[in-house]
Amino acid sequence: YIPSMNEAYAYCEALVRDADKDRYLAALFVPAAVRPHIFALYAFNAEVASVRERAREPQAGEVRLQWWREAVEGTRGSEAAANPVAVALLDTVERRSLARHLLSELVDGRSFDLYDDPMPTLAVLEAYVDATSGELIRLAASVLAGRRSGVVDAATHAGRAYAFTGLLRAFALHASRGQLYVPLDLLTRHGVTRDNAISGNATAGLLAALAEMRALARQHLDVARAHLKSVPPEAAPAFLPAALVPLYLSRMARSDYDPFKTPVEVPQWRRQWALWRAAKRGL
Repeated sequence: YIPSMNEAYAYCEALVRDADKDRYLAALFVPAAVRPHIFALYAFNAEVASVRERAREPQAGEVRLQWWREAVEGTRGSEAAANPVAVALLDTVERRSLARHLLSELVDGRSFDLYDDPMPTLAVLEAYVDATSGELIRLAASVLAGRRSGVVDAATHAGRAYAFTGLLRAFALHASRGQLYVPLDLLTRHGVTRDNAISGNATAGLLAALAEMRALARQHLDVARAHLKSVPPEAAPAFLPAALVPLYLSRMARSDYDPFKTPVEVPQWRRQWALWRAAKRGL
């Protein structure tokens, strides 16, 4: 079955609404004429970000990521034409003149997710989130404002702030399956080993390491805000998800916070209010 273009875009919107509620809510502040292209981009991100959950083993995940690399390059032909996300994404690439190499770099960044190797250093973590979260913001800004200058620095730091926060929110899930995204060099400074970090025991050292990660997320958000002055106004909605960072960080800063037990959730109405305020007043 070959989906129509309208069906493909509708599928992307539904996928983002179910799989990535933060970005779905943020996309509602995008001008209606461009919104379907943002949903296509975010749906593509949701697909590659969820490969770990869908693949039974790393090799199967690598095959799936390679399929997306080839789809982005336009070499998957009829297979891509039957995939609604690929259909909408490739249409968006053409209509909005997206840089295919940035999409490929986003796919490449997701290879780390397939394995249980711990994140070795903060520098490696930054490279990982730059290739995933940061690239996604750059691509969204390109959809909204074209390949205008002035977005790279803001996208890098907003992407780090949002990704660091997201990884902290998912800490318990990752630990339960042996994954560790908090860098080992940061953990070591607080006397925490990899085994300690995924043990299910919220030690004082682990809590201190996670607090340092939260501080880094806040610092990146502050730097992103400074760089947003040079971002074209049309591109501003691409940065809206970062407006939710303070809400999540404040939840994790509570005295009774347990990274293995405390759900890091914020009611939807509060998220919508934060996004509305950021859309009106700026991040």
